[in-house]
Amino acid sequence: MITLKTFAFLAAMMAATAAGAAHAEERRINVDATGTVQIAPDMATITLGVTNENAEASAAMQATSDAVSKVLARLTEMGIEDRDVQTRDLSLSPVWSGRHGQNGETPEITGFTASNRVFVRVRDLTQLGKIMDAVIQDGANDFGGLSFGVQDPKPIEAQARAKAVGEATAKAQQLAQAAGVTLGPVQSISEQTAGIRPMAEMRALSMADAGGVPVAGGEVSVSVSVSMEFEISD
Repeated sequence: MITLKTFAFLAAMMAATAAGAAHAEERRINVDATGTVQIAPDMATITLGVTNENAEASAAMQATSDAVSKVLARLTEMGIEDRDVQTRDLSLSPVWSGRHGQNGETPEITGFTASNRVFVRVRDLTQLGKIMDAVIQDGANDFGGLSFGVQDPKPIEAQARAKAVGEATAKAQQLAQAAGVTLGPVQSISEQTAGIRPMAEMRALSMADAGGVPVAGGEVSVSVSVSMEFEISD
């Protein structure tokens, strides 16, 4: 039979244990850090295409298809592999006149616009300007963007990851020293990869021999962020 005195003792012990556990759990140092590595890109991606307008839908699409066929043939001729070319958008839309009811006009279709866009990955950056110049001459009149990257980001991510962990550990040590405590072992660690981003500082690619459209590749940055929790040792 549990007496009132025994019950009070057990309750006090449980409260003390819970308080001790909470206190131990609070003895942690949590830090965040980001490691960033800058590197010159070795790959570029272009979104390019052809757009044509004609009174007949079939004529607009045919003109666009013929030009895209020439562009694709040129890319193959210049060493772009099939795996690095992908159709991104194929569309045919009407062209309207009087659609907004100006001057009391009845909206009507006066023609059609056909568009075909392809995504191209260029692995030899010395050919980038020349490739862009060539496809423009072959009929590409729609550019949706140009971005730079690296073909194998894993080694760069490993460098950024190690840098992030080092910075997080140094930050935790500084906090422990400032607080007058001893930094203990790592209790948990999580990671978030920020990805590849272009840098503001640009460096011109060597296009003097290749000719074509002038392009600046600059640098890209690979970032990895980590959150670390350290124990505070007694």
